[in-house]
Amino acid sequence: MQLEIIDYYYVSVRSHSRSANLEYVLDLRFVDIPRVSRHISWRWIGASLLLTSLAYCLMQLGPPVLPWSERHWLMACTAVTGAWPVATLLALYRTTETISLFSTDGAVRLLQFTGGFGTLRGNRRRRFISKIAAHVQLAAAARRNTKAAHLRDAMREHLRLKELGVLGEPAYESAKARILGIHSPTSHSYAARGRGRT
Repeated sequence: MQLEIIDYYYVSVRSHSRSANLEYVLDLRFVDIPRVSRHISWRWIGASLLLTSLAYCLMQLGPPVLPWSERHWLMACTAVTGAWPVATLLALYRTTETISLFSTDGAVRLLQFTGGFGTLRGNRRRRFISKIAAHVQLAAAARRNTKAAHLRDAMREHLRLKELGVLGEPAYESAKARILGIHSPTSHSYAARGRGRT
């Protein structure tokens, strides 16, 4: 995935995968600040720690005195020693970090990038995430003054992304419902009544 900021308020996205290639532009006026999440593979970490403890116990016990059981001890020790690095590598592989961009009013995912552990810790990536967050705040100041105009722009942006294949039909419909719910006159009248009662 390649990202590039264009004219302060836009991000060019080039996504290449086995199933599809997508090239599109995100309007940062309708994008929320990037969210970074981490998935830690606790099961494989636990398995790695368990195998480490088991290998330590086997080494402390040493080979049995009886010669017929010495072979079984060696097989068990070899199996545990071989399984430990496999579990450790799987724990590292399955621990991932994800950066996501969601639309502000529609609250649908517009972009997602997942990488291995430490992917987002690199200086260049961290600086770029901070740069996108700063440009999102700049773009927020360039939104339309009236809510009705902003509503129209947000709806057009979600429709454009749907036509480009970035948003599926369910995501688009849920975004449309959220936008209409936020900006509908009934929601504002209810909010005004609530404030009047307090």
